[in-house]
Amino acid sequence: MEIVFSELGYKLRYEKGNFRSGYCYVHDSNVVIVNKFFDTQARFDTLQNILSQIQINYSELSALSRKFLSEQGFMRSRA
Repeated sequence: MEIVFSELGYKLRYEKGNFRSGYCYVHDSNVVIVNKFFDTQARFDTLQNILSQIQINYSELSALSRKFLSEQGFMRSRA
């Protein structure tokens, strides 16, 4: 999941903070900050939630990332 964000030009950071939703997305700089105290499943769920809200240019992604997103149901719902 982190590789997908990287390929889309987003920088992921894991930090502490008072994030009501568990994350902070800085639109102008393509930075996503996720609560560092989340366990692995919560981080994954949070990143999935963020991906569902951003514009994904599938042509920027590697074949492996496109396959991953397809398996997660993103390409069916957003293509």
